[in-house]
Amino acid sequence: MPGMDHGSGGGMPGIECRPSRCNSSSQAHGAAFDKMFLQMMIGHHQGAVTMSKTELADGENPDAKTLAQNIITAQQREITEMQTMLAQW
Repeated sequence: MPGMDHGSGGGMPGIECRPSRCNSSSQAHGAAFDKMFLQMMIGHHQGAVTMSKTELADGENPDAKTLAQNIITAQQREITEMQTMLAQW
């Protein structure tokens, strides 16, 4: 299923730690680290939302579909919260 590869190269956004980002994050401190963390987590959450929407569209297990909808609701709320935090900088 597209977007399900958790390894490097085209996987779910925010999951893989690209060398350019990971090296930058290990050198970042304070507010710069906070911003990078929030940006990476937003990408990670967006990937979870995308995967969950795929489950809703293509899955058939009612429990998995319920879980997918709950993930969408929670992750969207957290994305909004993190975007609000980023907007403060």
